[in-house]
Amino acid sequence: MARGNTGTRRIRPNILITGTPGTGKSTTAAALAEATNFRHICVGDLVKEKNLHDGWDDKFESYILNEDLVCDELEDVMVAGGNIVDYHGCDFFPERWFDGVVVLQTENSILYDRLTKRGYSGTKLSNNLECEIFGILLEEAKESYKEHIVTSLQSDTIEDISTNVARLTEWIGAWRS
Repeated sequence: MARGNTGTRRIRPNILITGTPGTGKSTTAAALAEATNFRHICVGDLVKEKNLHDGWDDKFESYILNEDLVCDELEDVMVAGGNIVDYHGCDFFPERWFDGVVVLQTENSILYDRLTKRGYSGTKLSNNLECEIFGILLEEAKESYKEHIVTSLQSDTIEDISTNVARLTEWIGAWRS
């Protein structure tokens, strides 16, 4: 990710943490929010809490996200900065919202274990594993945002998460200068 404030008027940067379900987005985002005193916004939770969806998808066992409602809900919060947004997709958020985009990636056998422990099976399991195998979310991030603000980080272990949080905390400090 690029170092230093990229010319926005925000005092604190906004960071998007994305990746396939099971890569450690929520764990990383929560730890980073605690380390930096930033706001952690878990889009999945927000969608449920505020009914920002168009119903339930039985095939994928998840809510059908209403992207316009999510963006409307977050617009004012994002302008202020100091947010860590956690969601498995990234192509619908306005590019102007983020100063850094982090794609977490996990080795496939580890991801398989994490997802099956969550009860993923069938189409939901295979689609998520294929997304990780083919690097779909990294590609989506690179296509949706300026490449210099996108970085991928390995997230296989607790140690990886700790290292990633330290690295991102350091980046936030450099962004402020």
